[in-house]
Amino acid sequence: MAEAQMVDPHDVVMTGENSFIRLSNDGGKTIDERVSHWRVLWSPAGQGHALFIQSSLTGSAPRVYADNPGVARYLQRTIETLLWKEFADESLPVIEAAFTRGGDALSTMHERAVARDAEIVLSWWDLMKPFILTMPPGAMSRPLGVYSTFIPARSAQLSVNGQAARASVFPMERFGRPASSCCLAWSESWTRPRG
Repeated sequence: MAEAQMVDPHDVVMTGENSFIRLSNDGGKTIDERVSHWRVLWSPAGQGHALFIQSSLTGSAPRVYADNPGVARYLQRTIETLLWKEFADESLPVIEAAFTRGGDALSTMHERAVARDAEIVLSWWDLMKPFILTMPPGAMSRPLGVYSTFIPARSAQLSVNGQAARASVFPMERFGRPASSCCLAWSESWTRPRG
């Protein structure tokens, strides 16, 4: 009997977290508020945080906040180009920000980015049962693979400078699992074929 393969055969692109908030005013037909928060623990560009936001609270144009501009650009070139093209635009300036986390994964989590022009707070609560997403390179016609622990939230909020977005979380299934449009995505690793 062949021995099970214990090491993934692909090269690591990055590992860390990519929690997100997507809010809608029409039950998910359109997305009115979109935020992608990255905590990169390892990448060829180093460690750091990046926050990509497209929100009515920030003028509806995409913005990029980071404490390591190289990490933000690396994410744009490698991963955000697959997830949301507007966030992959490298002509967007990278705005310097400081990042902190609070709360706990059994009740309410929040991520805070503080920049010269904005304080952005992402909050998730009423958390659902976690599940592990396993998508090797080539799945869904993507050249990169991703492995991540998703903790969906029934409730979430985006606020900028103390003003909360009015749009709402909406329920959705992810590959047969109950989930929502707002998830903590932890222990996340992206991979590509070797070589």
